[in-house]
Amino acid sequence: MGASSAAQSGWRANKWIRAAIPALLLHCSIGTVYCWSIFSQEIADYIGFSKGATEWAFSFAIFFLGMSAAFLGNIVEKDIHKSSLIATICFAAGMAGTGFFIWYGGAHQHSPLALVGIYLSYGFIMGIGLGTGYLSPVKTLMLWFQDRKGLATGLAVAGFGAAKAIASPIMQGMLEGLGETGIYKMFYILAGVYFVMMFAGHLLLAKPAGWVEPQGKGEKPSIIAVIKTKPIPNYIGIWLMFYINITCGLALISQEKMIVKCVGLAAFAGIISTISAVFNAGGRLGFSAWADTMKDRNTIYKLIFAISIGFTLLVMFTQGIKNGEGNGLLIFLVLALIFLVNAGYGGGFSNVPTLLSDHYGMSSISAIHGITLSAWAFAGLTGNQVATYIVNHSGEWIDHDGVQVNPVGYQNVLYFTLVLYVIALFLCLFLVKPTDKALEAKKAKK
Repeated sequence: MGASSAAQSGWRANKWIRAAIPALLLHCSIGTVYCWSIFSQEIADYIGFSKGATEWAFSFAIFFLGMSAAFLGNIVEKDIHKSSLIATICFAAGMAGTGFFIWYGGAHQHSPLALVGIYLSYGFIMGIGLGTGYLSPVKTLMLWFQDRKGLATGLAVAGFGAAKAIASPIMQGMLEGLGETGIYKMFYILAGVYFVMMFAGHLLLAKPAGWVEPQGKGEKPSIIAVIKTKPIPNYIGIWLMFYINITCGLALISQEKMIVKCVGLAAFAGIISTISAVFNAGGRLGFSAWADTMKDRNTIYKLIFAISIGFTLLVMFTQGIKNGEGNGLLIFLVLALIFLVNAGYGGGFSNVPTLLSDHYGMSSISAIHGITLSAWAFAGLTGNQVATYIVNHSGEWIDHDGVQVNPVGYQNVLYFTLVLYVIALFLCLFLVKPTDKALEAKKAKK
């Protein structure tokens, strides 16, 4: 009996079983939202609408991810089991609902009800599941991994980034194997699979036994009061640089496939997409683990923006996208830009909760992180749309092996991202103040 009790106690106290594994189960499920490009054209063709019309489903999903995180952060703060269950139900229901409305749209071509239903299912309902699911394991991980908070959150958020690389070939195989009606059947199957995965994560997820949330009136200040413990411009700077990093990442990533075709690598587009997804996931884990070794975690953002600026300038000055085909050096620079922007994009996500906890403490981190994720919501509505606007209104469309591309237009997107990266670097340098830990380390050094 005693041995059994000790084993059970050890199981309950295991940080991998109670934090890391459930975080990966949740994030590897919800991260498949980024697989949208795999089946967006198939959905458009099946229901009789343009790809542009269906694309809004993805934009709505990212928008409601950020907004649900902002508004439901307090629920996550109070009860991770309730929030992870909400995430499981909403994400799976959104998947199944998307499948239903795709089926309905196939039976009733050009039906506005089918399109709106997909917006509501994939955008709104799944978006709520995304926001609550994204937040639920983050604080728990930081509590279990007090000494390596960046590594812990990076592990979970890397799962979100790696989900696309893992799920994309599976989804592609399902679409091909299920035949003409495979598109809606796939969503039904995925809804069931992800419900099981996320429900398992929900059951396993638990905070350390020694952690007690502050209770009672007056003991736990409001989110605004917590933010005001530091100069308000400090938080504004964090929010803006997070928003800019996502906006620039989405702007380049949304054009990635066509850029690869411009430099003559169309045959390797799928492999390059997988590699960029690996860099995205690797950046989430690597940059956050690296930040654990730094006195001031904001330093990692300075590095991300400096690297992004450097390679953006190199591709701009060499006109790498326009002149890259057949030139090994220019192809290398373009691919390096794509991979490093993906890595920095991922690193920006994994470091924001730990940066916030360094500045504002752990007691309200889920709520503050949730509000900060509203930056993701607005970036989801601006990043790829601005890039598409630039491509459509500048440069010249040319035929490249039977595909219409706009090399100058893609090149011009870099002017937009460069300006924003420079602004973000200035925010890091002058608006976001050093943490108390960094200041103490500086004093001790003197």
